[in-house]
Amino acid sequence: MGLKLLLPLGACLAMALPFAAQAATLSPAAKAEYMTQCQAAAVEQGVDASKAQAHCSCGAKVIEEKFTQSEINQLTDKTVEPPMALRQKLMKEVLVCNNQ
Repeated sequence: MGLKLLLPLGACLAMALPFAAQAATLSPAAKAEYMTQCQAAAVEQGVDASKAQAHCSCGAKVIEEKFTQSEINQLTDKTVEPPMALRQKLMKEVLVCNNQ
């Protein structure tokens, strides 16, 4: 998946993740909602559904592994846009999912 297709997925991650968890882990309900939103955004961009599923699963795992709970809270706050540095970190970290 090219960078052109990855950018909308990253934006989806940054703007639409409804996380409700402790210790930077995703609750089953939050992960399910994230997966639904991420896959829909990917398919809308022309990504094959199975590739979208793999990419989104990878993205969720990366977020749990690389982000603190405070960072996740900032990414998911619907009242304030996440800081640019945090959005850039998100884009950088999910690049590992590019080959999914």
